[in-house]
Amino acid sequence: MTEDGDYYGKHGEPKKYDPTFKGPIHNRGCTDIVCCILFAIAIVGYIAVGILAWSQGDPRKVIYPTDSRGQFCGQAGTPLENKRLLFYFNIMKCASPMVLLEFQCPTTQICVDKCPTKFMTLVQAYSNKKDFEYYKNFCQEGVTDSMGIPDILKARLCPAILTPSVPFTRRCFPALGQNGGVITVGNKSQFEDETGRIRDAKDLVDGVKNATVVMEARQVVMKIFEDYTQSWYWILIGLVIALLLSLLFLILLRFLAGIMVWVMIALLILVIGYGIFHCYMEYAALKGEPGSNVTLQEIGFQTDFTVYLQIRQTWLAFMIILAIVEVVIILLLIFLRKRILIAIALIKEASRTIAHMMCSLFYPLFTFLLLAIVIAYWGVTAVFLSTSNEPIYKVFNETACEHSREVCEPANYSTSDQQRACRDSQCLFAFYGGETVYHKYLIALQFYNVFLFFWCANFVIGLGQMTLAGAFASYYWAVVKPDDMPAFPVFSSLGRSLRYHTGSLAFGSLILSIIQIIRVLLEYLDHKLKGAQNKCARFMLCCLKCCFWCLEKFIKFLNRNAYIMVAIHGKNFCASAKDAFFLLMRNMIRVAVLDKVTDFLLFLGKLLVVGLVGVFAFFFFSGRVKAFEDTAPTLNYYWVPILTVVVGSYLIANGFFSVYNMCVDTLFLCFLEDLERNDGSAERPYMMAESLRKVLNKKNKNQPAE
Repeated sequence: MTEDGDYYGKHGEPKKYDPTFKGPIHNRGCTDIVCCILFAIAIVGYIAVGILAWSQGDPRKVIYPTDSRGQFCGQAGTPLENKRLLFYFNIMKCASPMVLLEFQCPTTQICVDKCPTKFMTLVQAYSNKKDFEYYKNFCQEGVTDSMGIPDILKARLCPAILTPSVPFTRRCFPALGQNGGVITVGNKSQFEDETGRIRDAKDLVDGVKNATVVMEARQVVMKIFEDYTQSWYWILIGLVIALLLSLLFLILLRFLAGIMVWVMIALLILVIGYGIFHCYMEYAALKGEPGSNVTLQEIGFQTDFTVYLQIRQTWLAFMIILAIVEVVIILLLIFLRKRILIAIALIKEASRTIAHMMCSLFYPLFTFLLLAIVIAYWGVTAVFLSTSNEPIYKVFNETACEHSREVCEPANYSTSDQQRACRDSQCLFAFYGGETVYHKYLIALQFYNVFLFFWCANFVIGLGQMTLAGAFASYYWAVVKPDDMPAFPVFSSLGRSLRYHTGSLAFGSLILSIIQIIRVLLEYLDHKLKGAQNKCARFMLCCLKCCFWCLEKFIKFLNRNAYIMVAIHGKNFCASAKDAFFLLMRNMIRVAVLDKVTDFLLFLGKLLVVGLVGVFAFFFFSGRVKAFEDTAPTLNYYWVPILTVVVGSYLIANGFFSVYNMCVDTLFLCFLEDLERNDGSAERPYMMAESLRKVLNKKNKNQPAE
């Protein structure tokens, strides 16, 4: 094909000249109304689910620990307001802290105002009035001085023994520690249990084997919080530097894009060339070494990969692969040099476009705000839905019992058949559940909550893409740039998107959300099948996950370009997606080259911003530079602010470059359409910038030769 006709092909008809087309159409109608109505109904239903969850849910079940009667410890306005901690009668009956956090520990639990601080058995305390008064703080109501020890223990009103404990997550855990490698509790390595037998402190570990690890983690969290209070000011300065560097890089792209692209290509060729040279040197160095001439087929698979580096055939294979890659890259550069020049010209034009509407760089803040609202609504609704169950009580016992773990009623348990069959059993609070219609459909409501979260989040992201596309397209199609642009291009485009194309945004985001929810279900199935032995099922699941991952990437690409066409022409989603797809298919080589060059440049920009700010943060907070020793704050972990600055810098750079990437994609589609619509004559002049016309060796005939 000739250069003038290489973008024509079998993928649809090329765009025809339209003298009335002057860029994003202002007189347009609403698109995909059915999807708009469906989305509105879904949002109303989402609000209804939220109201239902908020009316039925009780976040106190997450905030407050619950005793054996289902009462909340520390809840304001109740008799337990001052009893904020949960105490376990026999911690050794608990398997792990996770059991405790799920309220499944088979022992009586009561609310207390403080944890016990000393060893004491009920027998010891009963003989001393003062000690017994202290002991009753960890007993249920109804214990009197006139009651005997057997009666108290039989009724399970008091624990048989107290051990020194510390509060953690509002629960009393034994105060475990180490002294000379020996586990201690309350600074003692041994204690006397309720039967008078001497027990080692390590016997308590089975009940709280992960508690000390978590408590150490809590101390780490407190130190990290302290570091943030000491360094937040400098973290903000680092993020401001990242913002300025991002802006500087975008400005440099306008003037140095060509130099940067060719330098990076040259460096890539040199790096691969050095790789070939290094492989040859290693190949030559192994000549004559014993065992180096063994083939890869003879050695087979080895878990120690360094073995392969001692074989000449390995380096020969590396050298051949790198040589092939080098030749392919050089050939691509020879045949695609003109398209690389087009990519560079488009990158420069994107910089000029953004310079005329700098507010577009800060539009991601609006998108971030909307996403934060969507995430917050989803999270709050999920919490209320998960806490809208009723308390469920089950039979817990120490010996074998036919009614073990059956549902029971604590109010009349003492006279129930379950109690008569299992004398040593108790009816304790287990978890939250329910058997009503509402509780039966809680899973469906949670699924609806997740699905609407994906739908709304994708809608917000799509709205940002369409808004920016409409603004950037108004610049490209302006006859006199920037005089023919709207006064406020970003706000004008946002208004058009919301007024006319809510349905199209809902349609595209719905398709993407369905694929994402299927991926979530596949991940859930994969988690459930991890222990399965059926290799065929695992293989099929892996293939499905791979296929839907690829499908999601393709739909995101299609949606992005469809939104651009909707913003320009005002057609419905399907027609716009079709036009965008065929337009890109008619220009596949240009698409591939531009996409990779742009992605590589933006990746380099992100890497440069994050790297520079990260290095600066490292030398500043670590105190490696003497000039900063007196200025830098004193920290427990200097990596905390460094990591925060690095992550924040990446998010800032990604926000700026996402706008830049959207600008390039929009200008590229406009550029392809311009080539098909116009021919450079006085009646059909090209709308592209002069730099692009020079690269393509094209000119408008009503202008002098360039």
